[in-house]
Amino acid sequence: MSLEKKYQKEIKQILAKYPPEQKRSAVMPILYLAQREEGYVNKAAMQDIAKLLDITETEVASIIGFYSLYHDEKAGKYRMQVCNDLPCALRGADEFLNNLCGNLGIKVGETTADGLVTLEAVTCLAACDKAPMFQTQGPDGIKYHENMTIDKTLELIEALKRAEGEVK
Repeated sequence: MSLEKKYQKEIKQILAKYPPEQKRSAVMPILYLAQREEGYVNKAAMQDIAKLLDITETEVASIIGFYSLYHDEKAGKYRMQVCNDLPCALRGADEFLNNLCGNLGIKVGETTADGLVTLEAVTCLAACDKAPMFQTQGPDGIKYHENMTIDKTLELIEALKRAEGEVK
């Protein structure tokens, strides 16, 4: 089923916010809508968005590639995005990220064996003074975690695992 048919009402509401000649401006809210269920935007949805907004697939893909809130690949239930730009690196973000990889038994970009967490490095989450920090993206939205330690992060992951056990 096409994106336009699946989310007809929502897309109509989004497009109503923009002049018809500027409908391409609706690309970000429609991308968010497209990845709401699966956590990523698949190729078919990219094609639907391009057609709907009269832009190219390349333009849609470039937006997904630029923003850390959009994804074109399936990942864990939670994306843990650690900011490691220069100011955060100066506050220990790189060491934090390396230690977290070691504790989880994965590399940056990989997903834990249980499919719960995908660990990513991102640039600038606007909390340099609170590094090491990361955001989690998951079913409960986006949450910031600032002034983190490995122990606090592992406790958070354990809490997510427990919550998953309660849901099932």
